[in-house]
Amino acid sequence: MSRRSAMMMEPGTRMTLMCYTDTHGYGWQHVDLFVHDASGHELDWVHWEVSGDGPEIADRVTSRVEPSLRRTSEWRHAVSASGMDYWTADASWEDA
Repeated sequence: MSRRSAMMMEPGTRMTLMCYTDTHGYGWQHVDLFVHDASGHELDWVHWEVSGDGPEIADRVTSRVEPSLRRTSEWRHAVSASGMDYWTADASWEDA
């Protein structure tokens, strides 16, 4: 089953991509795709590994792993309470 079929979109849902900098050296570089309902409750998520940190690599790997998934906003930078840099962006399926 593809990630997409596992995350069918209901009316009012939204998808968010998230990527990180491995600040703490955990060695697990990845991109997350979250699905939230209209009230902001998390419904589902998937992730895939990437070969580096930050938005540029996230975009490159995502286009290969999920070619019909499109980032629909600019990446927004933030820093977690533990000091880890991360970025979020809105996303949708190309043919949605």
